[in-house]
Amino acid sequence: MPTNTQMESCVADERGSLVFWSPNLQHRKPASKVQIIDVFSLQVVTGYTRDPQGRLLLESHSSVAAGRSWSLAKAAQLMRNDARPNRWVALHFNKHAWGLFWAGGGLQHCRELLSQQIPPSDISSALVEASPEALLRLVLDLGADQPSLTQSPAAKPANNHHKGPWRIIALTSLAWLTVLGVTVAGFLTALERQDRKLELILERTSPQSSLQ
Repeated sequence: MPTNTQMESCVADERGSLVFWSPNLQHRKPASKVQIIDVFSLQVVTGYTRDPQGRLLLESHSSVAAGRSWSLAKAAQLMRNDARPNRWVALHFNKHAWGLFWAGGGLQHCRELLSQQIPPSDISSALVEASPEALLRLVLDLGADQPSLTQSPAAKPANNHHKGPWRIIALTSLAWLTVLGVTVAGFLTALERQDRKLELILERTSPQSSLQ
């Protein structure tokens, strides 16, 4: 798992918008490709529209495959101007950043940062538990071609040609999750064996100790 220092190196502020980068990226450019993530409802932005008052509203869907990619400059502008600005993270279009965000604690870290900027009532009304099952549904719903049920007709649609690269990244992250699960399971198994060995040693030494 990444350390706190490594996690901090992934997070940056882009003109008031939160960005999650790959930690080993040396050149962070405004033209870099990102997806916009709602860290509380676990949805990916597919487009945007405006409400009757003219305020910008980002539209989102609970599927990575349905999401749209943006340049960082455009994403930061949309996130700042959205009517709910403190719920979005621009996730770098990079498999290392993507794996750390979904499987390495980046999502929770960004939730904690953004939760300091909005009322708790706004969080609880949209909060979706970031369980492994929820994350896998979000990542592996790769055939989702339908727009969000809440998306208005005026919303700008997602570009479907970006799904190919994200399908590869999704499968890569799934492998990360699988390796992590196997590692944890192996650790717990080894710990149980160690406990049993310790119990046997105590049982064998206990009579000798009582004789002394």
